[in-house]
Amino acid sequence: MSWHTMTLPLDLAWSKSTYSSPGGGSCLEWSPSTAEATGTVPIRDSKAPEGPVLALSLSAFADFIAGVKSGAFSG
Repeated sequence: MSWHTMTLPLDLAWSKSTYSSPGGGSCLEWSPSTAEATGTVPIRDSKAPEGPVLALSLSAFADFIAGVKSGAFSG
């Protein structure tokens, strides 16, 4: 696995899953427009929008979503 850093614009357009409840919970937000423009998917914790942002490659994000859908992260 390789790591890299990147500078993200401060005005990202964040999206949250339609499965998220209005009260929050265990939700991630991502920036589809940034992913499309850069090929890197920024994600963050919706409960801590000023916190760190994790940047994933498109393929890593697709693998993550597939794992969520398959229940790979369920307790």
